[in-house]
Amino acid sequence: MSRRLISTGSPFEKTAGYSRAVVDGDFAFVAGTTGYDYATMTMPSDVTSQSRNCFKTIEAALDEAGFAMADIVRATYYLTDVTDADAHFAVCGDVLGDIRPAATLLVVSALLKPEMKVEIEVTAKRRTD
Repeated sequence: MSRRLISTGSPFEKTAGYSRAVVDGDFAFVAGTTGYDYATMTMPSDVTSQSRNCFKTIEAALDEAGFAMADIVRATYYLTDVTDADAHFAVCGDVLGDIRPAATLLVVSALLKPEMKVEIEVTAKRRTD
């Protein structure tokens, strides 16, 4: 299977030189995804909504690539405020509670734009069972 690029269609992907996801064999690598709501074209102000939006975007990219959320084996979370961790983890538990990928949380000083509170990246491996 050849390498395949998954795009959201955002012109920023070309400008910044990245893809929303890259499929290589049985793996899908989803780029850091922020909480932008593509339905309303807005960024919610709270970390709970942003985290949910991250997972919606990730799920759409995985679906387009032929993967499911259950295929996620690794997740990395970037938060700009440690006090948001409990609210973020509540969303992670809702979305990934049965999947339970290996995960890491990093608290960072900032993301690209000040309104961004969370960024999530995942790796998925196609399940063969």
